Formats: sequence, C-alpha cells, structure tokens
Amino acid sequence: MIQTSYATHSMTHVGNLPLEPNAFVGREPDVAELVQLMMATRVVTLCGMGGIGKSRLALRVAAELARDLPEGAWLVDFPEGTPPDEVVRRTAAILRVEGEPKRSLRDTVAEVLAGRKMLLLLDNCETVVDECARLVRRLTEACPEVRVLATSREPLRVPGETVWRVPPLMLPGSAELAAVRDSEAGRLFWARAAAAAPGFALTEANAAVVARLCRDLDGLPLALELAAGMTRVLSVPQIVARLGDRFHLLAAGDRTAPPRQRTLRATVDWSYQLLADPERLLLRRATTFRAGWTLDMAERICSGDGLWPHDVLVHLTALVDKSLVVVDGELAGEARYRLLDTIRQYATEQLDAAGEEPDLRRRHRDYFCHLGADWEHATRGVPWPEMKRRVDRLERLQGDLRGAVEWSLAVGEPEPILQALVEMRWALIGAGRYQKQMISWLDGLLAIASPKLSPATHGRALILGANLAVNSGDLAGARSRALRGVELCRTGGHRGGEALGLMVLAITDQDDPIDAPEKRLDQAVTIAVEIGERLLEAEAHGFRAFMALGQGRIREAQRASERVVALTTELDNHLGMVIGLTGLAQAARKRGDLAAARLHFTRAMELLRGFDARQSLISCLAGLGTVALESGDLEEARRRFDEALRLGRDAGLRMETARRLASFALLSVREGELRRAVLLAAASAAQRPSAGSRLENVLAPARDGLGEATVAALWAEGLGLTFDQAVTLALAESVPGPQTARPVVQPAALTPQSTLTARELEIAGLIARGLSNRGIADELVISQATVARHVANILAKLGFTSRTQVATWVVEHARPDV
Repeated sequence: MIQTSYATHSMTHVGNLPLEPNAFVGREPDVAELVQLMMATRVVTLCGMGGIGKSRLALRVAAELARDLPEGAWLVDFPEGTPPDEVVRRTAAILRVEGEPKRSLRDTVAEVLAGRKMLLLLDNCETVVDECARLVRRLTEACPEVRVLATSREPLRVPGETVWRVPPLMLPGSAELAAVRDSEAGRLFWARAAAAAPGFALTEANAAVVARLCRDLDGLPLALELAAGMTRVLSVPQIVARLGDRFHLLAAGDRTAPPRQRTLRATVDWSYQLLADPERLLLRRATTFRAGWTLDMAERICSGDGLWPHDVLVHLTALVDKSLVVVDGELAGEARYRLLDTIRQYATEQLDAAGEEPDLRRRHRDYFCHLGADWEHATRGVPWPEMKRRVDRLERLQGDLRGAVEWSLAVGEPEPILQALVEMRWALIGAGRYQKQMISWLDGLLAIASPKLSPATHGRALILGANLAVNSGDLAGARSRALRGVELCRTGGHRGGEALGLMVLAITDQDDPIDAPEKRLDQAVTIAVEIGERLLEAEAHGFRAFMALGQGRIREAQRASERVVALTTELDNHLGMVIGLTGLAQAARKRGDLAAARLHFTRAMELLRGFDARQSLISCLAGLGTVALESGDLEEARRRFDEALRLGRDAGLRMETARRLASFALLSVREGELRRAVLLAAASAAQRPSAGSRLENVLAPARDGLGEATVAALWAEGLGLTFDQAVTLALAESVPGPQTARPVVQPAALTPQSTLTARELEIAGLIARGLSNRGIADELVISQATVARHVANILAKLGFTSRTQVATWVVEHARPDV
C-alpha cells in the first residue's frame, strides 16, 4: 500500500494556507526535522533547484506548525515577474495591513506584526531576493514572535537565517521490490502513476526499471511526477529508454501550475536564466567533468574567456547556493562538486550551443598532463600522506581520465595524453584497475601517433603496455612491446624507461638462457642506481623476488624482498613496502614458517588500509588464504580466497584471477570436492598454461579418489569453461554432477601431465633415469646452467623439494615420450 498523507488543517484555522491538491508522499523525516528547527530558530530558508519540491515541503511544514500558533500561518507567494517594489505591498495586502502616507509600508507591517505569534511563509523569493531579505530583516528586528519560512533558489543572507537545502527524494537502495516501495522516489512515482493510469501497480516485474527511472531522474519530484503522467501512454521501460531526451519527453505537466513548473525544461530554463553570465559560463563548462571536480580543477579548466580563475570560487559558491551544483564529499582532501544528471544534460545543451566544447576538452586533457608531470615528481620521493592524496585523486578521476583519452583519440591528438599516461605509470599499475582497457588506450594512441613522436615517449608507452600485458597474462604481447620499447628508450636516451623494459623482459623471456633474466635485472638495478631512482631500484628487486619465488630460490627471494622494504621505507612509500612485505610473507610460507608469513601479510594489509591498491590487496588476501589453508582453517581460507577472486575479476586481472582459481582448486581438495577441484585446476591452466600452479597437488588426490578416466574427462570439461563460468563455479556452493562428465575413449591421452613444458617433461624423464645436471646437459647439448633453471622450475611447479620425488612422479605418470 502506498504510504501517503494529507494535511489536517482546514479553512477554520487562522491563515491562508491552501489545501493540498493530492497526497503528500515521502519526506516524513524532513518535515519532522524542519518543524523542530522552526521551533528553535526564527528564519529558515528552504533552498534548492527548481522541481526539488521546496514549495510543497514548506506548505506541509507550515500546516504542521499552524496548529500551535494563535495567529496561524500565512502564505505570500511571489509569482514570476513580481516587481521588487511589490514585495512589501503584496505581503501587506495578504496580511490586511493598511499603509499610511509618508510612512514606510515595511515599518507599518513590522509594527502590526510585532505582537503576533505567527508563521510567515514567503514562497519563490529568488526573483525578488533582495527585497525579501530587507523585509525579513526588518521583521526579525521588530517581531520577536513571528517566524519566517522562505523558499528560494538561493539564501536570503540575513542575520539569524538558517539555510536548509532540500535534497532529492530518497532513492531505492537496490532494484528489489521492497527497496523501491520503501524509497521516497519509488513511492511518489507509484502514487502518481496509479492516479494517471488506473491499474498501475509496482510489482516484482517492474521494480528494477522503476528503480532505474528514479535514479536517472535524480529523485527530483517534478521529474518523477511528469514521468508518472506519461504512464497514460507509455510503459515504464519505454519512458526509461527515452530519458536521453528527458526535456522533450517530460513536457506535459499541470496546466494550472505556474509556467516555469509545467515542464522539466521550463523549470531548468528558469533557473538558468536567473544566473549571472559568469555563473552560466561555469555551469555549462562544468559538464566536461565526468566524476565530479574540485576547486583547483575548475580554476584550471573552466576559467578563461569571460571567467577569471580568481573569480571561480565566487561563482561556484553562487551555483551551490542556488542548488545547481551539489557538494558531494571530498576528493583527496578537497571539497568535491558534481552536477545532477538533469542539470548536466541541460548544461551540455548550452555548451554545445555556445561552441565552447573543443577548447574546454583540450583544457580538460591538459589538466591530466599537469597531473602526469606532478606524478613524475612525486615518485622521486614525497611523504606518504602526499602520495596517498595523489593516488586517491587519480582513483576518483578514472572516468575523467577515460574521457581525456577518448577525446584525444577522437581528435587525433595522442602525444600529450600519452606523455601523461607514462608519467602516471606507477599509479596506474599500482591501482590494478582497468588494465586491459589501458592497453587498448595505449595501442590506439600509438596507432595514430605522428612519426615525430619522441622515441622516449613512444618507448615508455610500449613498456607501460608491456607491464599491463604481463598483469593480464599476455606474456607474448608483453615481450614484443618490451623489446621494441627498450630499443626506443635507448634511442631516446631515457634510461629509466630502458630499466623498466628490462624488468618486463626478465619476466617474459622464459626460453632464454638461464642467466639472461638475471643479467637484465642486474642491468636495471645498475641503471636505477646510476640515475638516482630509488623507487625504480626497488621495483627491480621486486621483480627479482617474484622470479626467485617462482623458481624455488627462497633465500634469494627473501634478500630481494628485504631490499625492497628497506628502499621503500626510506622513501616512505607504503605501496612499495607492501610489495616487499608480500615477498617476505611468500618466502616465509614456502620455507614453512606460517606464523611469519601471516605476520608479514597482516602488516601489509594494515598499510593498505584506506588505500585502494587492487593488485597488492589481492596478493595479500590470497596469501592469507593460503596460510589459512595450510594451517587447516578452511573457513578462513575460503573467505580470503573469495574476496581476492571477486576483486581480481572486477578489476579485469585475468592472471590474478587464474591464480585464485588454482587456490580454490586446492581448497576444494581439502574440502573433499574433488570434481570441482579438477574443473577449477583445468580452468586455471587454460588461462595460464605455462605457469607453475602446483596442479599436481590437485590432480594426484583426484586420480586416487576418482580414477584416471574421470579426471581426464573433468579436465577436458574444465578446459572448456569460460572465464566467467570458472569464477562462478569457484564461488558457488554446488558442483556439476557426474552426469556432466564427457565420455572418454583414451583417458590416458587426455590426462594432464601437470603444467610442465615439453622440455621440462624431457628433463624430468632424464632425472628419473638418474642423470645428474651435467649428464642431462651432455645428453641435450645445453649448458648446465640452463639445466639447473629447468630443474628449479620442475620442482616449483610440482611442489617438490627433491629429485627423488620428481623421479617417482615420472614413474607414476609415465608417458611413451618420457
């Protein structure tokens, strides 16, 4: 049932308040708060944009208060076109006060009201705000028992005034039917639609689309009422589909309403026409921001051609006062502003008509160039609070960064934004978001770049793309980008870019001689030291720790991680410290010290508190999950793995997500869900076939429990799962039944031999024959160092610690070619 109410006042009450034309819906807490406020203060102004419901709310509050006021409540309305000198005369006429010759009518009104205990409601003060302010000030000086409630699109600015900004109606918290029914916006639309189209009901079937309509219309009462009226001829989905042109759609309002309130466009037009020219400039230029803005951003981007930077604050304050701009929390320690979608759409039309968009979008792009230069400076060493502020700001401006890139692509000006992106590399990678999208940006920008693009910028952009490709699991793409990027950075003399490219190559060149990755990392460290870039040096040691962990070289991984922690502690760089602590935790876990591993991971998580570094957070959560798994706390392990998997999926980090699928596979084994374990192991291998997933820890117990043929069938099925299906399976509480297994004709041929490469399988067979590293080197005509690297990889991938275990594994899983 729709919750509505009607005012209980009648014509017998003292005053002239009109009866309500229809049910008052919502705003119950607002009415209660304002009634209390009016009892405690003498002047309250309800401020808000047109269509927000100021007048209706004021009338309801006045009706509530009138019951307890001997002289009642009196409404004085100022229609469009009211001359300023009519304010006092109109007020006096309604209050039946006669003027006297040669005496101020304002003083006469104040004298008459001096002994009365009443409420004066001044409605629509915005066009005569100065004269209304003078009247209210005189009344507050002379009439101690008179209370004034005003409505205006901006404050009166008189002594003792309390400004109460009327908010939009409360929106549905979700698309569920109960949430829509409980919301003020949902209830208002429901009530007005039922009146316009008898038989209209809010149901499970239409709740989601009604919730979307409420959100798209910003919870504005006028817009919702106009939309509800359209249900006479359109379905709710049709109305929502046409809201891109809401001003044309919502153009059939109450014929008896003032002209400015009959359509949505008329209401917003009215607000816009009341603005001073610089305020109009600022309002329409603010539409360039997608995710809100700060004062600094407005001064840099919106100023010029009629709007001086030092005047922006004054005019921004005026737009806030007139409720056309909303103050919406903070962005990196600064007040953040935004536009409601309805105002944005209208102001965008005005911007298009003014022909200002090209210059404005260029200044918007240039702002990110400014941020890029600032980031380049910051990575050389600023206190962590300042660095975190920069990270938070960039995180909140992802939508605007996307807009700057898209505009640069559209107009064919890639060079400035490319430079900005490579300068923000550290933050973009550290955040761990939108990585595939950023690769697409870089590829698109480079594709249209001029041949005159500097080799250094070109090379650094390729290396940034290579770094992102590694995180997304595309090692081949990363390698090709990094090779060309290093070459260009050397040509352009950018040694820092060269060092970064060498780090990526160390990760991607798996088939090079064993010493090649180490030599590249050594070169990267040397370059970083020579150019005095300590953060770059820490990154190189971080790469070294990552590689050493993957190859089972635990002591080396620990030493490298300790160096990362030392360097980043000197720099007060918390994100760098997290990377080092994560490396120490992983090394401790691999040597069996679970208490130390938990301590390092926990300390890293504490450093991440209040800072959204997605990739580092995933690593810590996954690490804590693995420690819990190995400690036997399966419930804690699932909770940690679950959060890590969801974060990785939502950020588009396929490599991280594939690792988490493998973690869930191990957890499923411990939980006795062997079928799910094999499916998830296969899905993980499909995403990263050459990675060391220790899948034999899953497959061996599965073979024992299910049999070779069933495991082979499940493996084939798991390889065929889509990425989303695999994630859903990991997070679900159920597992496909045996009937889903595919029939297998040659199960042995389908059984996976872990994740060993062909060369590693060949060397594993030679180990089983008892050959030493030297004997294997002679047999295959390769160096002993290369053999040693392959043996380390085999041990790491299979989760073994001795050659005897490898030999046993080969015998148990013999294949004709081994």
